Amino acid sequence: MERREKEAVRYLGFGKNAVDDRTLALIRESFEDLDREAGKKSVHRVFDVEQTAEDRIVIGPMDIKSRSLGRNLKGCEKVILFGATLGTGVDRLITRTSLTNMAKAAVLQACAAALLEEYCDECQEKIGEEMGKEGMYLRPRFSPGYGDFDISHQETLMRMLDCAKTIGLTMTDSFMMTPTKSVTALIGAGKLRMNCPVSGCETCGKKDCSFRR
Repeated sequence: MERREKEAVRYLGFGKNAVDDRTLALIRESFEDLDREAGKKSVHRVFDVEQTAEDRIVIGPMDIKSRSLGRNLKGCEKVILFGATLGTGVDRLITRTSLTNMAKAAVLQACAAALLEEYCDECQEKIGEEMGKEGMYLRPRFSPGYGDFDISHQETLMRMLDCAKTIGLTMTDSFMMTPTKSVTALIGAGKLRMNCPVSGCETCGKKDCSFRR
């Protein structure tokens, strides 16, 4: 089973239970549909970061109070603001499918989440190569809404990236993103190499890491 398929199974809530052949076939069919419809786009910008206290981080116009983000960015000199989307085609596909086949729509939702994570990992690997030329290493992605990093910061983050113009990503008054299969995040960069997996904390076995989100 491919990694993206394993991720979809995890999103579907199978846990340690084996997935049946019918569901696995539906997952593979859903990924084929999503690959046809997805219009992947991403944007990122590098900023200086100042940590004035354990729970206080300043990035351009953003003054963030978050102890969990402070732990993640400890020792970082730069931070990358990042946004990515699978595009409106994926939203339309899921909506159409939900009208006729709710079971497949649920699988599509899980597969789209896995596809978005896969795409973000690919983007982060490329960003890591760029920052590596400056002797810097990346921390795991950290999105508004994680821990005590207030989701309201999403609006400023998206404005700093000009997401509407660059990748067609907008946000409602309740901080929901459109297209829905999209993500924004901060990625710390510092000269201390932590060997963090690009796939993030969920796949890392080190439970006592101070940078864990």
